[in-house]
Amino acid sequence: MYRFFVEEHQIDPDRIHITGSDVNHIRNVLRMKPGEEILVSAQGNLEYRCRIEALEEEKVTAEILYAMESELELPSRIYLFQGLPKGDKMEFIIQKTVELGVHEIIPVASRRCVVKLDEKKAKNKTARWQGISESAAKQSKRMIVPKVHPVMKFGDALEYARSLDLVLIPYERAKGMRYTKELFASIRPGQSVGIFIGPEGGFEQAEVEQAVETGAVPVTLGKRILRTETAGMTVLSILMYLMEED
Repeated sequence: MYRFFVEEHQIDPDRIHITGSDVNHIRNVLRMKPGEEILVSAQGNLEYRCRIEALEEEKVTAEILYAMESELELPSRIYLFQGLPKGDKMEFIIQKTVELGVHEIIPVASRRCVVKLDEKKAKNKTARWQGISESAAKQSKRMIVPKVHPVMKFGDALEYARSLDLVLIPYERAKGMRYTKELFASIRPGQSVGIFIGPEGGFEQAEVEQAVETGAVPVTLGKRILRTETAGMTVLSILMYLMEED
């Protein structure tokens, strides 16, 4: 069953009004008809099962059949601070980490980033990345669309991460795997966790030291060096396995 996302103000006591690009998708791509059922979420744990009533040019109206709570999100919020990679790797990273349960994605411009985006390009990229996040959220039956932030400088990203309960920074010179396992296992439901992943060239030593000064904890992901597009997904996969509830 197809899932769509709306804002709270689009929900009436007995009906939901879908607007924006989803209207064209429902009418002209999926070619749905009145009477067909859909799932609708409003960025929370409440899921609505609805029946399409009317398909207008700029709005689709659906009758609410019933609402139910769905525990489809991870019990902890995971924030991915991803160093800007080359090419279209960021799109792949967003798609896969959304599938794995990431809560927010913060693209980070660190010293070894090859990619340099001017203001206009950065704005266009952010809009495209947010669209990829939404598509991945729909495909993987997420209850929320993870936010993709505008690109942040490394220092600004560290400041943003200060409010999180735990911040991890995978680094090749970090302590052994036993320490990483113990740290991952210590994460409890309700905690917020930040993950800093470097670009292709990794983080400079000075950046790691700066992160540690603000409270980040260096961890190892094993004896092999992982690509930037692999490292974040590796951490997300481990955390999903450890956190996922029945």
